[in-house]
Amino acid sequence: MFNFMKKKTTKTETPQQQAERDSAVDKVLLGYEIGAVSIATMVTGLERDGEALTLDLRLPKDSNPEVIQQELGQLLHPHGITTIHMNVRLPAPEKGSGSSLPKQMPKTTNAMESQPSSGANNNANSTNAEPPITKAAPTQASLAAHPRIRHIIVVASGKGGVGKSTTTVNIALALQKLGNRVGVLDADIYGPSMPTMLGVADVKPQLENEQFVPVDAHGMAMLSIGSLLDGDNTPVAWRGPKATGALMQLYNQTNWPQLDYLVIDMPPGTGDIQLTLAQRIPVTGAVIVTTPQHVALLDAQKGVEMFNKTNIPVLGVVENMALHTCSNCNHTEAIFGTGGGEFIAEQYQVPLLGQLPLASGIRAQVDKGVPSVLADDEFATYYLSIAKNIETNINKFAKPVDDKRIF
Repeated sequence: MFNFMKKKTTKTETPQQQAERDSAVDKVLLGYEIGAVSIATMVTGLERDGEALTLDLRLPKDSNPEVIQQELGQLLHPHGITTIHMNVRLPAPEKGSGSSLPKQMPKTTNAMESQPSSGANNNANSTNAEPPITKAAPTQASLAAHPRIRHIIVVASGKGGVGKSTTTVNIALALQKLGNRVGVLDADIYGPSMPTMLGVADVKPQLENEQFVPVDAHGMAMLSIGSLLDGDNTPVAWRGPKATGALMQLYNQTNWPQLDYLVIDMPPGTGDIQLTLAQRIPVTGAVIVTTPQHVALLDAQKGVEMFNKTNIPVLGVVENMALHTCSNCNHTEAIFGTGGGEFIAEQYQVPLLGQLPLASGIRAQVDKGVPSVLADDEFATYYLSIAKNIETNINKFAKPVDDKRIF
């Protein structure tokens, strides 16, 4: 195990929790490799202060500290490490090598400046050493609002199969029906379904000035990785960094029009994409979709906890598949149980935005590319009610907009 130079624990951290967190950090560092070499061999100093980790690293040339910090952050976040500071030293260019690197690195802040230095770091003034680089992971509070998007709402679930994407597309259409300008970003990189659900599966986005022009889907600006693939059966078999890079490219390199709402359909779970979004996209709030089933509720709770830890407000809970009415005898039955959505809402003191039925008609409409709200069928009122509940409280979570910003 690593020898933690300094270790401060919070009042709520028990000795067992401390040991478990230290062990998790050790395993992540031992398993993370740069050029087939464990980063553990490059650690010259390490300190943990509760949920914050500070690393002194001597990295090989051509390393990208920002990418390393982001990937370590994603690996350590599930173990309770929310902030990573890195003091990095890179090899100085060899004399006469003709390197185009600048002679001096930009001025940076050294997070370890006020701390006693270990013997391994006493050579900071050496002529061959570069100034250290340190950068804390960004937080929601530090992210500026998008200049053309008033609210960004993420629709998430702890597990798959709860009807999250169907709920997302109908909520987006319901917000539009209430008179808002709405866009949809399909961030479910591994299972993009928005193009099919909105009836634009064969439409490719155009490029203009090296930016994507969103697909027009029933008046909404829509973009999905599925719109860029060659066919419906093309798999997206990407590791975490590539998938999160795709999400950021879809968000940043798209010429979004002026929008009141951008609704983002998240992949299920609490993995790399969710953490990247929490650190890099200014989110107004999250909507949690669950079913009343006990297993689904357990995963939904994890989703709520993740958003709480990343300082993203939870706008409320949508309970899907709450009741089923038989089309032959009209008998109504709670197939997946009862009270699940109400339990989550009460536990976390957030609104229960609505309860949706388990109905074949909802499924049939999205399969045809004409969701219930667009078809104005008997189920449209459920989604319109959810959209109205979202609008009731959304403004108190809105991020301040810098009107002078040039995007």
